[in-house]
Amino acid sequence: MAQTVQGVVARGRGEQVSLERIVVPDPGPGEALVRVQACGVCHTDLHYREGGISDDYPFLLGHEAAGVVESVGAGVTGVAAGDFVILNWRAVCGECRACRRGRPWYCFATHNAGQRMTLEDGPELSPALGIGAFAEKTLVHAGQCTKVDPAASPAVAGLLGCGVMAGLGAAVNTGNVTRGDTVAVIGCGGVGNAAVLGARLAGAARIIAVDVDRRKLEWARGLGATHTVDASDVDVVEAVRELTGGFGADVVIEAVGRPETYTQAFYARDLAGTVVLVGVPTPDMRLELPLLDVFGRGGALKSSWYGDCLPSRDFPMLIDLYLQGRLDLDAFVSERIGIGDVEAAFAKMRRGEVLRSVVEF
Repeated sequence: MAQTVQGVVARGRGEQVSLERIVVPDPGPGEALVRVQACGVCHTDLHYREGGISDDYPFLLGHEAAGVVESVGAGVTGVAAGDFVILNWRAVCGECRACRRGRPWYCFATHNAGQRMTLEDGPELSPALGIGAFAEKTLVHAGQCTKVDPAASPAVAGLLGCGVMAGLGAAVNTGNVTRGDTVAVIGCGGVGNAAVLGARLAGAARIIAVDVDRRKLEWARGLGATHTVDASDVDVVEAVRELTGGFGADVVIEAVGRPETYTQAFYARDLAGTVVLVGVPTPDMRLELPLLDVFGRGGALKSSWYGDCLPSRDFPMLIDLYLQGRLDLDAFVSERIGIGDVEAAFAKMRRGEVLRSVVEF
C-alpha cells in the first residue's frame, strides 16, 4: 500500500526548495523501500535545483544517505527488511560491458525505481541520482542499498554515499596512493578533504592541501595534511615543488573542476606523476595544454567518477575502519539539521562554512 511522506522538492530552475507531501509506492520486483535516517546536503543537489543536471522538474532532492530497509520487492536477495544500508547512486548490474570485463566500478546501468514516486497532487518526481533521499522514505533499486554495520551513526555512514567516497576513492582507488608518496590536493571542500583523508589512510608521507580559504586549509590539517598552501597569494606550482624537493608531487588530486586549477595540477606533479580529476567541470569548460608537455612529462592523467568505488567492497570496509577509530568520518559532519533546513544549508555550503550539513529524520 502506497505511503505519503514529507520530502524536499525543487519545482523549477533556481527556485527555493519546498517541503512537499510525496507518495511512495510499495516496492516492485528488484526494488527496496528505505526509511531514511540521515542524508547529507551535497553540491550535486544544488546543481539539480539550479538546472545544472537536467530540466526534468520537479526533482526529489537528496542522495547521500543511510537508513533502514523497510520492505523489498520480489526477487531481492541482497538486502532484507531491517538491514541498515548506505544508499549508492551507481548500483552494479553485473551484465553491462564494464561488469563483464571485470571493471564493475564503471558500470553503465541506470536505475529509476524512484521515478514511480509522485507529488501528492499527481506530478511524477525525478529523484536526484535515482535516490531522492531528502524524504522520510524513498524507493530505490535494491542494488543501490549496501548493507553495513548498524553500529555506525547514520549521519556519518551516509556520507560514504557520495562526497566522502568520491574524494577518498580518488586517492586510494584512482590515484593508487601508496606508502611514502607525496600528494597534493587542490580544493579542500568536502571532496578534497576526503582525498586528504584517503591519502593519509594510504600512508602518504607528505600531503599538501591547497585552497584559497584558510578555514578549509585548517580542516585539511585536522584530517591529515602535513602542509598547506594558500593559493590566494602564492604560485601553487612553485609552492608544491618547493615542498617536494623541487620535483612536484607523485599524485595531484584536483577537486575543483576548473581549467586553471587542472593546469596547476598538471604542472605541480613530478615527472611521470599522476593527476586525478575529481572536481566536476561544467559542459562549457575547455582545457588547453601544450601537447609536447603531455608527451614529455609522461605519467597518467585520470578522472575519478565516484572514487572508482565498488560499494559492496568499499562501504563495509570503510565503516569497519571508522568503528575501529582509524577513519575520522565524524569530522565531515559540520551540523545536523532538520528536513526543513535544506535551503539554509545550501547557502552555508556556498559560503564555504561547512564540510557537510546532514539532515536527520
